[in-house]
Amino acid sequence: MITKRAAGDRGHADHGWLKTAHSFSFADYQDPKHVHFGPLRVINDDWIAAGSGFGKHGHRDMEIITYVLEGALAHEDSMGNRATIVPGEVQRMSAGSGVLHSEFNHAAGPTRLLQIWIMPDRASVTPSYEQKMFDAADKRGKLKLVVSPDGHDGSVKIYQDARIYASLIDGQETLSLALETGRLGYVHVAEGRCTINNHALERGDALRFKDEPLITIEHGEKAEILVFDLPPFA
Repeated sequence: MITKRAAGDRGHADHGWLKTAHSFSFADYQDPKHVHFGPLRVINDDWIAAGSGFGKHGHRDMEIITYVLEGALAHEDSMGNRATIVPGEVQRMSAGSGVLHSEFNHAAGPTRLLQIWIMPDRASVTPSYEQKMFDAADKRGKLKLVVSPDGHDGSVKIYQDARIYASLIDGQETLSLALETGRLGYVHVAEGRCTINNHALERGDALRFKDEPLITIEHGEKAEILVFDLPPFA
């Protein structure tokens, strides 16, 4: 079964300094039909105005992945990490037993990012942090593994049997990902357009895959996509 989640059907909020779209229930947006998909709990598509950001706040027992699409995001946390995340980089923070952090846009223009939360397979681990750059050449016409449970192929490591692939696809390129029996698939179009299993998708659109053997991506038009290979989850 393949189910489309159109960009316009997401929850939306405009706080002035922050414009955001929620693929799943978050903050004031609550939809019992869209709470999580497997362990995938959050995809927030955030636009942060210049000179603005999230003040210090806490998380626990969540795998938090930040994927910057435009601009730059400054990060500080209670583990002593200070870093700036730019397009091409993937940041992973395992909140575990508890961590405080802040995120700020010091750039001259807006910063756009996807913040992704994945529920971990264990509780109260020691908080940790990881940040890696993935070159555009490694994603062009390919499914580049950027998040995994074992750090395979240079990916960042999370506490969950979930994998995230990033891709840039344009023109006649065709990509496919086989899903093992019982696994879930989720594809989010971050930029551009493409066709996935004969569904035409644009920026912000997504597809959910359940009991499907294959994800096929083609006919990209300056598309940047994230593909999730997920375990079933109650």
